[in-house]
Amino acid sequence: MLGWVSLLTDAATEAVYPLLPVFITQVLGGPPIALGIVEGAAEATSSALKVFAGRWSDRLGVRKPIVVFGYTLSSLIRPLMAITTGWGHVFAIRVIDRIGKGLRSSPRDAMLAALAPPGERGRVFGYHWAMDHAGAAVGPLLAAVVLYLSPGNYRLLFALTIVPGLLAVATLLRVPDTVPEPQRVRAVDMATAPLGRPLKQYLGILTVFTLGNSSDAFLLLQLSNAGVPLVGLTLLWSGQHALKALITMHAGMLSDRFGRRTLIISGWIVYASVYTGFAVSETRDALIAWFLFYSTYAAAVEGSEKALVADLTPDHLRATAFGWHAAVQGIGALLAGLLFGGLWQLWGAPVAFMTGAALALVAALLLGVSHDLHGGGDH
Repeated sequence: MLGWVSLLTDAATEAVYPLLPVFITQVLGGPPIALGIVEGAAEATSSALKVFAGRWSDRLGVRKPIVVFGYTLSSLIRPLMAITTGWGHVFAIRVIDRIGKGLRSSPRDAMLAALAPPGERGRVFGYHWAMDHAGAAVGPLLAAVVLYLSPGNYRLLFALTIVPGLLAVATLLRVPDTVPEPQRVRAVDMATAPLGRPLKQYLGILTVFTLGNSSDAFLLLQLSNAGVPLVGLTLLWSGQHALKALITMHAGMLSDRFGRRTLIISGWIVYASVYTGFAVSETRDALIAWFLFYSTYAAAVEGSEKALVADLTPDHLRATAFGWHAAVQGIGALLAGLLFGGLWQLWGAPVAFMTGAALALVAALLLGVSHDLHGGGDH
């Protein structure tokens, strides 16, 4: 049921997200810098709140009520995009939407870890990511259908996102709650305990990787420069999410069998290979092939990472741990975007892509030789 909640929510989000640049600049008349302000503030808010919400959930010993509030907030605020008259309204709606995401993510991941049968955390988190990607693949296609039937009617599309949003909340209400052990009375004290050394070490290694893990927008830009038209980029984006939906759960199951680190290292090596391919390939077909192959990186890493964080953390600290994991990824993405963009502007795309590949390989090497992480999902 949590997987379906994620699919429905992501379908609503991804139906709106690709259209915001055109809506803000052409329909509402906002300046190009408005795009950066809106998305920068939205993602920064989400990343910061994941840490707060995770710690709050552990301190209170509460999971489901926070998750329900987060999903409900996003589901109700998103359709209001239909009545906006200026880009400032879009700014407020996007920030509130991301507040909902920031509040719900860490406690929800802790619920998933608690609900997972023994020895199947990789499969559970892989399945959840697969449903997330299925929603991300379906959302743009549904948006295309609505806009085909009613050309240019963005506001109708935005209003219709209330349907999957409410379905997501209704599904979530049926999910059983999970109360972290120790029970709530002791959770306040226990949640103040420090996170363990193995988790901190993993987050340190992850920081190295995230510095080279720039926005996928740069991959799309390189594809566009190679001659892929706008409609082609949309189809490739949807297709990549469809591939992830098909294979992410299976990769999570492999992490249950062969160990988390094995899958994460493999994924980071795939990432380095794809970025190297984007640095040296010159033909459109080659870049398209690398872009589709990029799906295997996400499939190998996403579920395995979440399962590893759960493996390395006691139940009463899991929401806090997932919050810090999300914060490292969010802050790293911001720094990676600045680094990648600067390198591209100064020395060109090949240098930027090779730098990302090098950082991924360094992170894979560090994870491979890390003794503290032996046993974290490695069987």
